[in-house]
Amino acid sequence: MRAALPGPTFRNMVKSAFKHVRHWVFDLDNTLYPPAIRLFDQIEVRMTKFVMDALNVTRAEADHLRVKYWKQYGTTLSGLMQEHDVDPGPYLYEVHDIDFSVLPEDPYLADLIKQLPGRKIVYTNGSAPYAERVLAARGLNGIFDAIYGVEHADFKPKPERAAFERVFGRDGVDTTTAAMFEDEPRNLAAPHDMGMQTVHVADEPHDAPHIHHHTNDLAAFLARLT
Repeated sequence: MRAALPGPTFRNMVKSAFKHVRHWVFDLDNTLYPPAIRLFDQIEVRMTKFVMDALNVTRAEADHLRVKYWKQYGTTLSGLMQEHDVDPGPYLYEVHDIDFSVLPEDPYLADLIKQLPGRKIVYTNGSAPYAERVLAARGLNGIFDAIYGVEHADFKPKPERAAFERVFGRDGVDTTTAAMFEDEPRNLAAPHDMGMQTVHVADEPHDAPHIHHHTNDLAAFLARLT
């Protein structure tokens, strides 16, 4: 069941904050599908296995490095590349070779995204081929103008500002007329500084000056705008 929408005054305030937006940027994991599905759990298992094999370490050490590199470098992949010169191609293939059947289609969300005025893109720290498979499973394929993965940022990850600049430069995003939807709070800092409206999509709010809005239901939030 969808959450009830807030009253008209609040809806009008939110809508007014987005009236200038013509570039809509969506993260993928835990943003365009609910985190309760726990799709990323599959990826984390495969990340740990990859680290074990690539570095010849125990599962416990691989788990430690996976989390450490994510915190320090933005992604586990970035840490592996910088610390161990790991080739990103095999890594991205291996960790995203998962079961997508757990993802339900969401025609309501698809319709709301279609109604947004202007250009709509997906930008993920995963790979673009992985994003395409997620979108297809969700019934969201064909509604975005472009899909960008970490490879389009020359393997620089969010939250690095340089990563956003490379992807937005490729797409021609005008950040003064753009909004970013993202589940990871730190990944909204650079978009905020670049002049974008920022929306934190997560079960629990995160109080930070670089976050303008929070929602635990992306579809309900978009319904306020359309």
